[in-house]
Amino acid sequence: MATNSFTRTGTANAYDAALRQLTTRQNSLSALQENLTSGKRVVRASDDPTAAAQAERARTRIDRIATEQRALEIQKNSITQAEGALGDATELLQKFRDLVVQAGNGANSPLERVTLAGQLTALRDELITIANRKDGNGLPLFSGLGSLDQPFNSSSDGTPPDPDYSYDGLNGQQSSTDVSIPFAMNGRTTWMDVPESNGLFHVSLGAANTGQAYSDIGVVTDPTTAAAAGNGYDYSISFDTTTTPATYTVTNTTTATAVLTAQPYTPGQAIKFNGLSLTVKGTPGNGDVLNMTANVPADRPSIFGVLDRAIAGMYNPGTLTGASSTSANFNHELAISLAQVDTSLERIGAARGQAGDLLNRADTITDTQGQRSIQSEGDRSRAEDLDMIKGISDFQNQQTSYQAALQSYASIQKLSLFNFLS
Repeated sequence: MATNSFTRTGTANAYDAALRQLTTRQNSLSALQENLTSGKRVVRASDDPTAAAQAERARTRIDRIATEQRALEIQKNSITQAEGALGDATELLQKFRDLVVQAGNGANSPLERVTLAGQLTALRDELITIANRKDGNGLPLFSGLGSLDQPFNSSSDGTPPDPDYSYDGLNGQQSSTDVSIPFAMNGRTTWMDVPESNGLFHVSLGAANTGQAYSDIGVVTDPTTAAAAGNGYDYSISFDTTTTPATYTVTNTTTATAVLTAQPYTPGQAIKFNGLSLTVKGTPGNGDVLNMTANVPADRPSIFGVLDRAIAGMYNPGTLTGASSTSANFNHELAISLAQVDTSLERIGAARGQAGDLLNRADTITDTQGQRSIQSEGDRSRAEDLDMIKGISDFQNQQTSYQAALQSYASIQKLSLFNFLS
């Protein structure tokens, strides 16, 4: 007896293929959702190795720029404080100069000059404190290439002039680069080696002078003639008051030769020779001498030494007695001190200008680094960031396709051969 049986026929391969397609679409949809959530086209290096490497290089550049900018801000803060210190020094030196001018007033008594000397000493001490000022990290602002705790120091060895001032920092200053500026100013060029008098020669009174003659610092009227005559020579101007009018003789003491002989002396009239000129004032004693000595660069004083000389000029030489307004030494030192303080102000002004230039350079570097950072951020974004409009569109398309696939799979899954048999 024949037995009839019906077997439900399913297409296993079709089912497997549909499941694989559904799984693939689901994975794609999940990946698109991850991209949208992170905002990145490349979430992991395996998504796009080339783009991932480009993005990593861009991030490295951005991090390096940020590090350089942090260092630049520290350097900029230090130079800003140095510029402020130089501004304070300028004000202090101006006060010092005003007091020196005040001391030159003939109405002041010797005792009042002693009082003024005390005020000048306080200003000098304050100036040394400014020169040793430190930044927020405790590093001296004027240490040059070094980092000493106190770059400027004074000591006394018993040999005039005392005290002696030394710069114990490292001479020099770091060079600026395209991403940095120096972290400290060169203290030596700022505070030390002030050209004495006019920079070529200085004038001193003879030790045995008895009169009241004194001079200004002198000038070079003709550099060519001065050089041809030997501007490294020493000269002396001696006075003879036994004649009427009094006369002076200029002698080259280096070669022991006369330059000018028995010239009539007129107080306040310039004495000129060999491209040099100086104005002598006051009444000289017979045989009084003014010595003109060529400057030696190694003997240039510091700004502090300049102030000390002005302070010493308030007293009679070698005493603690205030100087008289008729003293030749006082008037001579007064003229030299004013000129030296002016030179010191110029030196501080030049250093302050350099600090300003460095700060301007720091601003330029900051602008340039900002542009580099923006460019690097653009490179990173182009390499790994997602175009959100395109991402949302792709996600919606993939979602629609996945839903359609699910619906079609569900419909096919319900089909059976029995549904077509009567």
